[in-house]
Amino acid sequence: MKRNGRLSSTLHILVHMAEKPERALTSEQLAAFIHTNPVVVRRTIAGLREAGIVTASRGHGGGLLLGRAPDKISLAEISTALGETLLPFSTEPESPECLVEQAVIAVLDEFRIEAERLLTEKLSHITLADLTADFRRRCDLIGVSSHAV
Repeated sequence: MKRNGRLSSTLHILVHMAEKPERALTSEQLAAFIHTNPVVVRRTIAGLREAGIVTASRGHGGGLLLGRAPDKISLAEISTALGETLLPFSTEPESPECLVEQAVIAVLDEFRIEAERLLTEKLSHITLADLTADFRRRCDLIGVSSHAV
């Protein structure tokens, strides 16, 4: 199963944005941080804009900014804005008439619901500011002032 790194990549670019909250960053700049195409960043940012996590300005010096302070943005909110599934499996039936699939879903669905609830609850207590502080702590440990912005 292929790993979905969308949440991780989004958190990566949001930490860069939190590091320089007064500086608008373009999708090209953000894409360079995660080694992807700016179109991918623009598609990802769409849900974050709708949720008020980021804002965009046009024109010279325009780009993307955080919509509010990093300590007011939870990782659960970011995940929800992305429409992310936090677990690596789904219990959506592919062949609803299959009795084996029905048995598997019956066993896994209750577990999936509880696991997603616990993950969401945990992520709701972690903010973008927490993540950024951990990044800064790691920079201090190795003696660098900041990641390239």
